[in-house]
Amino acid sequence: MNDPQTGAAPALRQLLDLLGSGAATEDFAEVLADARRRGAPAAVLQEIDDATWQALRVHRTLRQHRRREAELTALFDTAGDLAASRDLDTVLQAIVRRARLLLGTDTAYLTLPDEAAGDTYMRVTDGSVSVLFQTLRLSLGDGLGGLVAQTARPYATPDYRTDDRFHHTGTIDAGVLDEGLVAIIGVPLLLGGQVIGVLFAADRSPRAFSPDEVALLCSLAAHAAIALDTAKSLADTRAALAELGAANELVRAHSAAVQRAEQAHDRLTDLVLRGAEVPDVAAAVAALLDGEIAVLDAEGEPLAGRVASAAGLAEAVAASRAEGRSVRHGGLWVCAVLAGQDALGAMVLRGRPGLDDADRRLFERAGVVTALLLLLRRSVAETENRVRGELLTDLLTAPDRDPAGLTARGRRLGVDLGRPHLVLVAEPAEPARAAGAAGSAATTDRGRLAGAAGRYLFGSRGIAAEHGETVVLLVPDGGDPEETARQAAERLARLAGFPVTVGAGRPAAGPPAIAASYAEGLRCLRALRVLGRAGEGASARALGFLGVLLGDGHDVDGFVGATLGPLLDYDARRGTELVRTLRAYFDCGGSLTRAKDELHVHVNTVVQRLDRVEALLGRDWNVPERSLELQLALRLQLLAEA
Repeated sequence: MNDPQTGAAPALRQLLDLLGSGAATEDFAEVLADARRRGAPAAVLQEIDDATWQALRVHRTLRQHRRREAELTALFDTAGDLAASRDLDTVLQAIVRRARLLLGTDTAYLTLPDEAAGDTYMRVTDGSVSVLFQTLRLSLGDGLGGLVAQTARPYATPDYRTDDRFHHTGTIDAGVLDEGLVAIIGVPLLLGGQVIGVLFAADRSPRAFSPDEVALLCSLAAHAAIALDTAKSLADTRAALAELGAANELVRAHSAAVQRAEQAHDRLTDLVLRGAEVPDVAAAVAALLDGEIAVLDAEGEPLAGRVASAAGLAEAVAASRAEGRSVRHGGLWVCAVLAGQDALGAMVLRGRPGLDDADRRLFERAGVVTALLLLLRRSVAETENRVRGELLTDLLTAPDRDPAGLTARGRRLGVDLGRPHLVLVAEPAEPARAAGAAGSAATTDRGRLAGAAGRYLFGSRGIAAEHGETVVLLVPDGGDPEETARQAAERLARLAGFPVTVGAGRPAAGPPAIAASYAEGLRCLRALRVLGRAGEGASARALGFLGVLLGDGHDVDGFVGATLGPLLDYDARRGTELVRTLRAYFDCGGSLTRAKDELHVHVNTVVQRLDRVEALLGRDWNVPERSLELQLALRLQLLAEA
């Protein structure tokens, strides 16, 4: 052991030297081989072997530490770049280059969405040699990047060409093939939980990416997201500074007028913060402009002040809305009160035949403040409505419980239930989408239809809500129910993306009448379904005799029983199918051959059953008048079963 030629001490020192110099792994095995050549004893060889194994463990640990140190250094350098540089291209290029170097890949690149074009484009590349790849544009959701963007999670593939986890397209595959890429890893650039881009690293040969490499690329992606957000913030700041500079120029040019406007703005803002109502704002504006102010709601009803004559006022409000500013109307000034495109009402100024630019802007600013107050009122009303239950649901389920309360709630929401309204009852028209279909698909389609109904009613004073298996729309009476239902079916189909059936009740005013109109519209909807007119819109009145029977006050069950009673009783007692046979006969236009194919029986069986029908109903069962009643009863019976 102590012999310098055969002892373990020289070998151990050699192992320490190798560790200190950062030698390759293969050099450690050479120490043991050298000891064997010198003829070292077995015990010494065992000691050297154990020491070599321990040295390799230390070597791996040191190598991992050095790699982690390099990664942390790169991350710190990237953070330094973010702090020192305001050039987005420079920072992103540095991030992509470091991603390529740290992961040891052939190339790295970063893609960002193009909101204007609706696709994704290559923002930065490093190590790329293909012009086709560098100019590649990807449709949203395609390729590995689409999978990363959809799931907001990193994905890696050892061989892109054979990986079927994501959607391959000819354009993307051509670009990847031209670049020669095989193994690809992509991680999302996340900002506030939203994917704003994807950072990639790729090799031109198969490769499996380790969890450490995925984590490192995610860290670099986080820096890239910060860089993008910082650049956007700087751009917004520059835009804000530019706007501020323009505003300052305007302030200097009109200092006296602006000072007055600021005082007025402070006063109006203080009123809003103190919870003032619309009449308070109207009184303050009247004092500032030295005139009389009236505020009207969307229906033209006064909320504050009064208007001596309303002649032509609606046209003036429409002109103000179209022009986006106040307009002159005789001796009045009129300003539409808007929230986006939603007309909330109007402000009317009297007693000031002329307004300079400053006073006109003050008047229009008062309209904005009034819009804010009206929106707050509407928000309060909607919140109250959600707490106590949807107005439309309450209206349809319990119209007699508190009609006055329902009417008051409707008025707070901008809906006057005392005026005539149409009730439209809608459902998806396709069989798999129809109301009552099982599973989550029907619920999803019903939700989509409810959203389409909301967009259909946007800007109006209508209400839409899911009720039962349908979507119900309450719209101000605009004329013919048949035409309204037809147009609603067409537009709802365009908005929802699938055919929609719409049944309309008669025009109604007041909660009880509206609930009755809903019941009629629902029956009309079912009738359209049974009549094979799914995807259309109609009213009960337009369905002819069937619509009359479906109206209030008619005994539909009694009619069906009186017309088909003998057949129904016979089928119930004997287990026959006379009713089904008669329905098939009429559906096939009186053709025995087509009827037997429909029923899957012999033609003689059809003849025998129809003879039994004649025996039970009489010989005149097939004359036009009686045939009409039988066909109607069959349809009604099918509707009742549905």
